[in-house]
Amino acid sequence: MRRGTTLVEILLSLVILSLLLGIAFPRFGAMRDQLAVGVEAGRIAAAHRRARMTAILQSRPIVLTISPDSLTLTAEADSGVRWIEPGPAANGVTLAGGARKITFSPVGISTGASNATFRLTRGAAIRTVVVSRLGRLRIQ
Repeated sequence: MRRGTTLVEILLSLVILSLLLGIAFPRFGAMRDQLAVGVEAGRIAAAHRRARMTAILQSRPIVLTISPDSLTLTAEADSGVRWIEPGPAANGVTLAGGARKITFSPVGISTGASNATFRLTRGAAIRTVVVSRLGRLRIQ
Protein backbone atom coordinates (compact mmCIF):
# COMPACT_ATOMS: atom_id res chain seq x y z
CA MET A 1 0.00 0.00 0.00
CA ARG A 2 1.44 3.38 -1.04
CA ARG A 3 1.38 6.42 1.22
CA GLY A 4 1.36 10.03 0.04
CA THR A 5 -0.68 12.28 -2.15
CA THR A 6 -1.16 12.33 -5.85
CA LEU A 7 -0.60 15.28 -8.14
CA VAL A 8 -4.36 15.67 -8.63
CA GLU A 9 -4.94 15.94 -4.86
CA ILE A 10 -2.22 18.57 -4.50
CA LEU A 11 -3.61 20.62 -7.41
CA LEU A 12 -7.14 20.42 -6.00
CA SER A 13 -5.87 21.63 -2.62
CA LEU A 14 -4.02 24.55 -4.24
CA VAL A 15 -7.12 25.55 -6.23
CA ILE A 16 -9.29 25.58 -3.10
CA LEU A 17 -6.65 27.52 -1.16
CA SER A 18 -6.29 30.13 -3.92
CA LEU A 19 -10.08 30.61 -4.08
CA LEU A 20 -10.26 31.15 -0.34
CA LEU A 21 -7.38 33.65 -0.44
CA GLY A 22 -8.98 35.44 -3.39
CA ILE A 23 -12.13 35.97 -1.34
CA ALA A 24 -10.40 36.90 1.93
CA PHE A 25 -7.53 39.12 0.69
CA PRO A 26 -9.59 42.20 -0.36
CA ARG A 27 -11.30 42.19 3.04
CA PHE A 28 -7.93 42.22 4.79
CA GLY A 29 -6.92 45.27 2.74
CA ALA A 30 -10.08 47.16 3.73
CA MET A 31 -9.58 46.18 7.36
CA ARG A 32 -5.97 47.39 7.21
CA ASP A 33 -7.13 50.74 5.79
CA GLN A 34 -9.75 51.15 8.54
CA LEU A 35 -7.14 50.40 11.18
CA ALA A 36 -4.60 52.88 9.75
CA VAL A 37 -7.17 55.68 9.54
CA GLY A 38 -8.37 54.96 13.08
CA VAL A 39 -4.82 55.04 14.44
CA GLU A 40 -4.11 58.38 12.75
CA ALA A 41 -7.35 59.89 14.08
CA GLY A 42 -6.31 58.79 17.56
CA ARG A 43 -2.85 60.31 17.08
CA ILE A 44 -4.37 63.68 16.13
CA ALA A 45 -6.63 63.53 19.18
CA ALA A 46 -3.65 62.66 21.40
CA ALA A 47 -1.61 65.54 19.95
CA HIS A 48 -4.50 67.88 20.72
CA ARG A 49 -4.65 66.69 24.34
CA ARG A 50 -0.85 66.95 24.64
CA ALA A 51 -0.87 70.54 23.36
CA ARG A 52 -3.63 71.52 25.77
CA MET A 53 -1.90 69.97 28.77
CA THR A 54 1.48 71.48 27.77
CA ALA A 55 -0.10 74.95 27.62
CA ILE A 56 -1.60 74.47 31.09
CA LEU A 57 1.53 73.00 32.69
CA GLN A 58 3.93 75.54 31.19
CA SER A 59 1.54 78.50 31.67
CA ARG A 60 2.25 79.82 28.20
CA PRO A 61 0.54 79.76 24.81
CA ILE A 62 1.33 76.64 22.78
CA VAL A 63 0.74 76.20 19.05
CA LEU A 64 -0.22 72.78 17.66
CA THR A 65 0.49 72.47 13.94
CA ILE A 66 -1.22 69.56 12.21
CA SER A 67 0.00 68.92 8.68
CA PRO A 68 0.08 65.80 6.49
CA ASP A 69 3.82 65.39 7.19
CA SER A 70 4.07 66.18 10.91
CA LEU A 71 2.36 66.97 14.20
CA THR A 72 4.31 69.74 15.96
CA LEU A 73 4.10 71.64 19.26
CA THR A 74 5.84 75.00 19.57
CA ALA A 75 5.69 77.79 22.11
CA GLU A 76 4.11 80.94 20.75
CA ALA A 77 6.79 83.29 22.13
CA ASP A 78 9.76 81.43 20.68
CA SER A 79 9.90 79.19 17.66
CA GLY A 80 11.58 76.26 19.42
CA VAL A 81 9.95 72.91 18.76
CA ARG A 82 8.71 71.28 21.98
CA TRP A 83 7.49 68.04 20.42
CA ILE A 84 7.30 66.61 16.90
CA GLU A 85 5.90 63.39 15.49
CA PRO A 86 5.36 62.11 11.92
CA GLY A 87 2.03 63.04 10.39
CA PRO A 88 -0.65 60.84 8.82
CA ALA A 89 1.22 60.65 5.51
CA ALA A 90 3.84 58.43 7.18
CA ASN A 91 1.23 55.63 7.34
CA GLY A 92 -0.21 56.30 3.89
CA VAL A 93 -3.22 58.20 5.25
CA THR A 94 -4.29 61.35 3.41
CA LEU A 95 -5.14 64.47 5.42
CA ALA A 96 -7.50 66.74 3.48
CA GLY A 97 -6.44 70.37 3.30
CA GLY A 98 -3.14 71.91 4.23
CA ALA A 99 -1.45 72.52 7.55
CA ARG A 100 -3.65 73.83 10.34
CA LYS A 101 -2.50 75.67 13.47
CA ILE A 102 -4.38 75.63 16.78
CA THR A 103 -3.19 77.94 19.57
CA PHE A 104 -3.88 77.01 23.19
CA SER A 105 -3.95 79.65 25.93
CA PRO A 106 -2.35 79.02 29.35
CA VAL A 107 -5.78 78.04 30.72
CA GLY A 108 -6.14 75.28 28.10
CA ILE A 109 -8.73 76.89 25.82
CA SER A 110 -7.89 77.29 22.17
CA THR A 111 -7.86 80.88 20.97
CA GLY A 112 -8.78 82.50 17.68
CA ALA A 113 -10.56 80.57 14.95
CA SER A 114 -9.63 77.21 16.41
CA ASN A 115 -12.61 75.15 15.25
CA ALA A 116 -11.19 72.52 12.97
CA THR A 117 -12.24 69.47 11.01
CA PHE A 118 -9.61 66.98 9.89
CA ARG A 119 -10.70 64.44 7.27
CA LEU A 120 -8.49 61.36 7.08
CA THR A 121 -8.77 58.88 4.21
CA ARG A 122 -7.04 55.76 3.00
CA GLY A 123 -8.67 53.61 0.36
CA ALA A 124 -12.39 53.53 1.17
CA ALA A 125 -11.81 54.17 4.89
CA ILE A 126 -12.74 57.65 6.14
CA ARG A 127 -12.53 59.19 9.62
CA THR A 128 -13.20 62.78 10.59
CA VAL A 129 -11.76 64.46 13.69
CA VAL A 130 -13.81 67.49 14.74
CA VAL A 131 -12.25 69.91 17.24
CA SER A 132 -14.35 72.61 18.87
CA ARG A 133 -13.05 75.95 20.13
CA LEU A 134 -13.52 74.85 23.72
CA GLY A 135 -11.35 71.79 23.24
CA ARG A 136 -13.96 69.09 22.72
CA LEU A 137 -12.91 66.36 20.31
CA ARG A 138 -15.14 64.07 18.33
CA ILE A 139 -14.03 61.27 16.00
CA GLN A 140 -16.62 60.27 13.42
